[in-house]
Amino acid sequence: MILKRISILNYKNLEQVDLSFSGNMNCFFGLNGMGKTNLLDAIYFLSFCKSSGNPIDSQNILHDQDFFVIQGFYEMSDGTPEEIYCGMKRRQKKQFKRNKKEYTRLSDHIGFIPLVMVSPADAELISGGSDERRKFMDVVISQYDKEYLEALIRYNKALQQRNTLLKSEQPVEDELFLVWEEMMAQAGEVVFMKREAFIREFIPIFQEFYAFISQDQEQVSLSYESHARDASLLEVIKESRVRDKIMGYSLRGIHKDELNMLLGDFPIKREGSQGQNKTYLIALKLAQSDFLKRAGMAEPILLLDDVFDKLDASRVEQIIKLVSGDSFGQIFMTDTNREHLDSILNKVGNDYKIFKVDQGVITETKVSNDEAE
Repeated sequence: MILKRISILNYKNLEQVDLSFSGNMNCFFGLNGMGKTNLLDAIYFLSFCKSSGNPIDSQNILHDQDFFVIQGFYEMSDGTPEEIYCGMKRRQKKQFKRNKKEYTRLSDHIGFIPLVMVSPADAELISGGSDERRKFMDVVISQYDKEYLEALIRYNKALQQRNTLLKSEQPVEDELFLVWEEMMAQAGEVVFMKREAFIREFIPIFQEFYAFISQDQEQVSLSYESHARDASLLEVIKESRVRDKIMGYSLRGIHKDELNMLLGDFPIKREGSQGQNKTYLIALKLAQSDFLKRAGMAEPILLLDDVFDKLDASRVEQIIKLVSGDSFGQIFMTDTNREHLDSILNKVGNDYKIFKVDQGVITETKVSNDEAE
């Protein structure tokens, strides 16, 4: 699947954008703060029904405007056209449509347009809390497994209800707790098994990408921890009820799962240099794209936002070899350094487009590869 054209009105600092894209490589250059990332984020929105950075939809509307609209015109691998529309007015619910028909549930859209984004915000995967690493697993698995997404939604609903009971100042019957705990356990077991299966299959793919980029300089791995592995999840949750009442929230369950990110035998959070951390994150995301393809999905769209920062020349060269080859589908890439983009474009032949981004205005440019910016 490729994105042929996008039309944007009033999204972040992009007042009016209408662009046609290459099915292969699309590069955006310009200074920081000009809108390069916002363009990638609009593409992300069309896949995940939300921004990659700001979950409050109304805050993504251009200042002094009352709405935003994003329309994507796609082409499936068999040539079938698809139109995805998202519109949001202040103080109103957002609309999401496929071929002019509105979705009843936004979750039905997830996975239709597989997409992977690599951005500076990924640093939170290493430095942030465990919720960031759970989100990583959720984003990957939800795209190819509807049962997972539905179980996750059910679990979170039950968790929210149980937490409300835990905060209650009035006595609550044990039977009422048990209703939500059983729902948590049933849905949570599904989530646990699917996360465990994913990580087991994902590790060797991730290690292969890391080894290529680092040229076998370091060894990396992942390990998955869950309360669901300790015992029956229902028993684990029930046993924690007394302590949970004191705290006012649920201390145990799959919402506390952890994905340990290891450099050698130690947490990369503690051991990794800036370059190693960046290599780790890029390898994770490129492996994610490869995994989705292996899972039988359409080739994911790949968004690469400022990926070369903090990397030495040899690792930059290895990443350029990867993304300019045939391993990935349509790519959208941003950089402030025009030389990085030229290095890639010199390897991909003629099937590419270059765009200049300046104060929210995006224009296709025919500048030759050797002209400096």
